[in-house]
Amino acid sequence: MTILVTGGAGYIGSHTVLALLERGEDVVVVDNLSNASAESLRRVAALTGKAATFCQGDIRDIACLNALFSQHPITRVIHFAGLKAVGESTRKPLEYYQNNVAGTLVLLEAMRQADVRQLIFSSSATVYGADSPVPYRETMPTGGTSSPYGSSKFMVEQILQDFARANAHFAIIALRYFNPVGAHPSGRIGEDPLGIPNNLLPYIAQVAVGKREKLGVFGADFPTRDGTGVRDYIHVMDVAAGHLAAMDHLPQISAFEAYNLGAGVGYTVLEMVNAFEQASGVKIPYQILPRRDGDLAAFWADVHRAKQQLGWQVTRDIHQMMQDLWRWQKNNPHGYAVGE
Repeated sequence: MTILVTGGAGYIGSHTVLALLERGEDVVVVDNLSNASAESLRRVAALTGKAATFCQGDIRDIACLNALFSQHPITRVIHFAGLKAVGESTRKPLEYYQNNVAGTLVLLEAMRQADVRQLIFSSSATVYGADSPVPYRETMPTGGTSSPYGSSKFMVEQILQDFARANAHFAIIALRYFNPVGAHPSGRIGEDPLGIPNNLLPYIAQVAVGKREKLGVFGADFPTRDGTGVRDYIHVMDVAAGHLAAMDHLPQISAFEAYNLGAGVGYTVLEMVNAFEQASGVKIPYQILPRRDGDLAAFWADVHRAKQQLGWQVTRDIHQMMQDLWRWQKNNPHGYAVGE
């Protein structure tokens, strides 16, 4: 059995590839490297003693996908490939719909032609929309999204549900991530965003190593414990473990299922800053800035469904998230750019 991982050189993708290889799976990765580095996969190979087969290509290229399905005995697909920055998506909506929605359509067509019937989709908590009460549960309505990024994930989920209803022999799981953070405990692979980080923790880490002058905290007047936004943070290795649990569950379903991947608890921005300072011993200067359009005061996951049906739950706490993040950033202040 060979697993195709789209976007497998990226942050969550590379950590999941590592987990798959450690379990003895055969893995093929396709990634266009638009927001990733092949260095991540070289380091994964060094850590596991086993390399994934890598193809630099785009999921919108049907010929590329057809070649991969014909050349390898692929039986399952884990689909990470796509653009993922909420703010950028408001400036580049067409790019997000092209990559995330149109790209998935091409992938589904290639899977149908190759008769590959099992898929795990990298979705997002943003599909619940701005008006959903917390904690977010999978039984809640989705939609009402506040960005093209969130809308693209919602659209893909709708496509996957329609496709699964029309093709009963397909099994599809959407994993709705909350806020993946941290890095592999080796410090060899981690998050390496291009340009200015869009997410809180990579920005904090870059401030800690001197790449950024200070952290901008968007809003300190939310109705939360300290006025800053509350989010559900989950260690990236727990996210990777969630994909393995979902993959093992695929043979038991014959349609579309969705599961939250979160810790089930929320932390404020300032609590995350304090936790990082404790783990690193580095003071993080920050500046309070106005709220950003579309930012919610607080959201976190209800994770009972994943625990009950997938047998999955987080095993790493906020302190391990910060320790692993700091080890990665301290050892790789320029990310993968310097290589070994």
